[in-house]
Amino acid sequence: MNEVRIDKWMWATRIFKTRTIAVEVCKKNRVMMNDVAVKPSRMVKVGDIVQVRKPPVTYSFKVLKLTVNRVGAKFVPDYLENITSPEQYEILELQKINGFINRERGTGRPTKKDRRDLDNFSTSALADDFDFDFDF
Repeated sequence: MNEVRIDKWMWATRIFKTRTIAVEVCKKNRVMMNDVAVKPSRMVKVGDIVQVRKPPVTYSFKVLKLTVNRVGAKFVPDYLENITSPEQYEILELQKINGFINRERGTGRPTKKDRRDLDNFSTSALADDFDFDFDF
């Protein structure tokens, strides 16, 4: 096996939960190889660099091995190497923090976890900002 369809490989290496999702992402031009959007039928070889855009981050993976069968989570590092730049992970962290401050209209009510995280964030920010030093 020298080549495998990119949608099968992304599903097999657990980049996407289902093959249908992998196909849809390819059709939306969110999968790139050599800075060119690829179709789901594009063949991938060992050594290729695959870029997957999951907004707001673009992940980059190097193909180490080929497979058409889904592998266990423990074995994924044998088949791909994550070469995503640290700047992309910083964007992801900023997006998580920004999600509490600028909640988009129409996203529904915050969940219980969202409320707890917001409370923890606001109480830690309040405790750090104020220095109660009373010198009269």
